[in-house]
Amino acid sequence: MRYIKDSLLQVFGYKIPRPSKDQQSPEVRAIYEGKMGKLSKADLEALHIEHKGTTFFKKWQKRRWATLIIVNLLFVASFYFDVQLVEGSLTGARVVGFHFADLNAALQVALAYKHIVLNLVIGMVTVFIMWMLLGGRTFCSWVCPYHLLSEVAEYLHLWLAKKKIIKNRTFSRKVRSVFYVIFALLALVTGYTVFETISPTGILSRALIYGPGIALVWVGLLLLFEVFYSRRAWCRYVCPIGVTYGMVGVFSPVRVKYNAEACHHEGDCRKVCLVPHVLDLTIRNGAAEVNQDVASDCTRCGMCVDICPTDSLTFEVKGLSKMLK
Repeated sequence: MRYIKDSLLQVFGYKIPRPSKDQQSPEVRAIYEGKMGKLSKADLEALHIEHKGTTFFKKWQKRRWATLIIVNLLFVASFYFDVQLVEGSLTGARVVGFHFADLNAALQVALAYKHIVLNLVIGMVTVFIMWMLLGGRTFCSWVCPYHLLSEVAEYLHLWLAKKKIIKNRTFSRKVRSVFYVIFALLALVTGYTVFETISPTGILSRALIYGPGIALVWVGLLLLFEVFYSRRAWCRYVCPIGVTYGMVGVFSPVRVKYNAEACHHEGDCRKVCLVPHVLDLTIRNGAAEVNQDVASDCTRCGMCVDICPTDSLTFEVKGLSKMLK
């Protein structure tokens, strides 16, 4: 129940309260009390250097980028060669005869047109089951084409901020829930899927498959805003797709698992994390248990798993004892 509560709090923009000593298990309290000065700064730097020299450093990032590109190219190739393997776009598709419908897009359509057709229901159920098994917001980091562009924009933003050319601005994450309601109400009142018109995910997916259009100007403006003003602003503060799949992820068996005993709290995982609030439990005294699952607003991008030199963050499939390495 704690995992569900913490996950929903983060999905809707609230900060998970740090556990008090009374809420922490005796085992994790003993770990925190015994860690002071256990490793020197030089020891930690040596661990990082050794870890970065390994063959598999950033292996999850490489797998994720490859998967994202391949999935989107499947749509392109199927349309271009007319093989009817993958029809449609990320918003709604038919894959080898099976209907797939993005959950947020399906909600927009149902609210706008005030009825639901059978194929839409089938597509919603198929997608819900798929992302429930794979991990909710996995869609964001492993499939969404805008996510990849935004990730590149983030690198530029961080470089400019480091050079003190720009300053990063942040907003309350609660505003994303407000936009979720606004887009739902707009669909209901106007009879038009307003969000789908401005969604960079849908715009890029359709542009890749059917060719570029004027809507790409909007995507470019969003990226410029993220490069020069606010890091990953669309995904963090606006996009309702993340809210939808964050809720689905509550039920997912695929999670990132945190081990407090192996962690030395150097903070590199939070620096590279695409949604750093989900890793607040890695801060000293931030975990309630020795082993604790990262909440469902996590995109399962694997950046924290890649960078951690002590394997305190790992992928896990609940119910299976074997870790994914």
